[in-house]
Amino acid sequence: MTRFTPAPRLVGALTLPGDKSISHRALLFAALAPGASELRGLGTGEDVRATANALQQLGIPVAWQGEDATVQGRPLAQWQTPSAPIDCGNSGTTLRLLMGLLAAAPGLEATLIGDASLLRRPMARVAEPLRRMGAEITLSETGTAPVHIRGKALQGQDHVLPVASAQVKTALLLAGLHAAGATTVREPAQSRDHTERMLGAMGADLTVHEGEIRIQSSPLRSLGRVQVPGDPSSAAFFAIAALLHPRADVTVDGLCLNPGRIGFASVLERMGARMLTGVQRTVFGEPVGRLHALSSILRATRIDAAEVPACIDELPILALAAACARGTSVFSGIGELRVKESDRLAATARLLRLLGAQVRDSSDRLEIVGKGQASRLAGGRFDAGPDHRMAMTAAIAGTVGGAAIDVEGMESISSSFPGFVDALRSLRGAG
Repeated sequence: MTRFTPAPRLVGALTLPGDKSISHRALLFAALAPGASELRGLGTGEDVRATANALQQLGIPVAWQGEDATVQGRPLAQWQTPSAPIDCGNSGTTLRLLMGLLAAAPGLEATLIGDASLLRRPMARVAEPLRRMGAEITLSETGTAPVHIRGKALQGQDHVLPVASAQVKTALLLAGLHAAGATTVREPAQSRDHTERMLGAMGADLTVHEGEIRIQSSPLRSLGRVQVPGDPSSAAFFAIAALLHPRADVTVDGLCLNPGRIGFASVLERMGARMLTGVQRTVFGEPVGRLHALSSILRATRIDAAEVPACIDELPILALAAACARGTSVFSGIGELRVKESDRLAATARLLRLLGAQVRDSSDRLEIVGKGQASRLAGGRFDAGPDHRMAMTAAIAGTVGGAAIDVEGMESISSSFPGFVDALRSLRGAG
């Protein structure tokens, strides 16, 4: 258990570890491109390591040094059948993206497993469209991992996804990259587009038009030597901490500012946040720059289903912001939170009630009556279980609120951001 107490102030500048979503893709896509790719500043969590370890089991050399890795890529046809099941840990991204790749590797056979949390997450949403392309995939009776894959020659198909999901989309695009004919994917709303940007930068035959992504079999070129931009999902926690604290001035540098990843910034701006972002450069099509956040008085807002994909991972910390705002906020169309590392919607409501906020929740909706300022938040003891986002949200509540919070489950942040607590402590002023 870790105790978080109210900070006298929050001041400083941070450079965060590489974005987790981009890190997964950089490793996987580099593994498909013949030659060496030097990836600097990768995400430091166990999830990213799970992807690297999986590639090594599949015969791809990955050499680590600190937060950097060199990947010796080779065409998918040269990947090897692993001698043991591939353990994806807690990483749904690793498992789902590998499903798309390995399904398209004739002669390769693999079983994908994970920890107890990952074994509860739905995989049929990936397996079913892949099967329509000719994939041979076996799931458990409940539609979850273990996932057994026997690689086949696939045929391109048109896919219309019922739910916007960057992981499902990417799995299908990776399968389509190795399938005969064209593969198209259309979503009800745009999810994160890191895959489209990176594959395009690597020379894939890929086009995006009016919400439809089309890909055909094509070779990839090496990423060369690149610096992975910082994780905006992690930055959201520090930005919101600064906005909620009455004595705060926080800057985050080297940050991924992809519009599909900083939807939280748009939400906060209409809540009255004093926050600025500025693009300074691009890395494989990703805008990179700085975020600056200052103490603010926030007002309530509404988030609807169309806005959710651009801020899905930040919804718990945005809910904390709503609990400190003036007025009643409504988050709707957020049912996807129920199939994350935990039932994140229920966990968010439970945390806010512990903090003394009035909350009404349903299957895909939260209504939050704000307390007007963070200092009115109560303290207590919160069990985050296996969910790193909930652990981080509770830590921020204890740092900016009116009373200490004891958080169980802080070890879960090792999956995404092991240095989170140290980074938060570095911002605490002495008085």
